[in-house]
Amino acid sequence: MIKLKKAPCISAVSSVCGKKEFDGPLGDRFDMHSEDDTFGKDTFEAAEAEMQRRAFALALHKGGLREHDIGAIFAGDLMNQCTASSYGLLQYDVPYFGLFGACSTMAEALILSALCVDGGYYERCAALACSHNCTAQRQFRYPVEYGGQRTPTAQWTVTGAGCAIVGGTGAMRITGVLPGRTVDKKIKDANNMGVAMAPAAADTLLRYFKESGSSPSDFDIIITGDLGSEGHALTKDLCAFSGVSLGSNYLDFGMLMYDESQDVHAGGSGCGCSAIGLAAFLYDKFNSGKCREALFVGTGALMSPLVLFQGGSIPGIAHLLHFSSGE
Repeated sequence: MIKLKKAPCISAVSSVCGKKEFDGPLGDRFDMHSEDDTFGKDTFEAAEAEMQRRAFALALHKGGLREHDIGAIFAGDLMNQCTASSYGLLQYDVPYFGLFGACSTMAEALILSALCVDGGYYERCAALACSHNCTAQRQFRYPVEYGGQRTPTAQWTVTGAGCAIVGGTGAMRITGVLPGRTVDKKIKDANNMGVAMAPAAADTLLRYFKESGSSPSDFDIIITGDLGSEGHALTKDLCAFSGVSLGSNYLDFGMLMYDESQDVHAGGSGCGCSAIGLAAFLYDKFNSGKCREALFVGTGALMSPLVLFQGGSIPGIAHLLHFSSGE
């Protein structure tokens, strides 16, 4: 566990999403959405890059900042070689770090941003992550046009991009972080990523409670990135088996993103899931004074289609951030 001496604030956030996300329970909290998920582009890959660009531009605008007020950008997505982030942020004259942590990328970007600001290396950093349902399906499973049947344990990759500006003033501080470690329980089902990621989530949470001396009851909200209903239930069971009850304040962004009528099966997933969830849900809780202490655990399935085709398993990762009231 790393305690941050200056506890940098998240001073501005932004969220850009697709039509399905806009129609979900959090829809009215997102800054911008597209009616057809193309964002005016000819391909879904270009649309994802455009989402990332708009998320950064919106965060700068909401924070009253210019691009040169940002010391560095930490950003990532699910496309090969972080294509959406690299192309989407190409126009900005800001040092750029491309990250891949699968669906944990937003947490990874926030941790690195917080460490750089807390260490005095930069005054402000931007953390971004995005995903697009159609690009993720094309890369990791089957193109949407194929019409493949989804299993009950499958999750719906969120079409969304979120940005958080770390540094400055705000109602939400990053007081501590705990980087995750890779956990591989030999899960090979690419249609059940929640179960593949849950052991890593439990491992990080249990380590945090042991190292910090805290308990789940010390937090108003404990929220994981995108385990969905399958991974959420398993994480609770794994922690309970080790003597830690997460309680009713344990939530999951993948379960908050959609309602039952939207037929997403086990919930939401993707880099954009926790990115826009953090901007539209958790940041709002701190801004409104409804939350003073929270744990955010970004979870990721470090899967490679090539390795899965060769019979390999899906390692999981989970990075944790402790948020406290800006007061």
